[in-house]
Amino acid sequence: MKTIQHNTNDAIDNRLSLSNHKIKVPKTKVSTGSLTGKYPVVLDDGRTIIFISDKSKESETRSRYALRK
Repeated sequence: MKTIQHNTNDAIDNRLSLSNHKIKVPKTKVSTGSLTGKYPVVLDDGRTIIFISDKSKESETRSRYALRK
């Protein structure tokens, strides 16, 4: 009977590691709480959520999203 050994260099496991990314991920994206100071804009009856930093641009964001559909 053979024992199954998992390969530690598995592509599925390693693609999530930040060290394997070719481009540098901004620290604001990596840090926990990167959505602090952002306001959610719920679109498509809750199927899409866009986070914006300026709450006064919510109507502009909604109209731009509607134009893309």
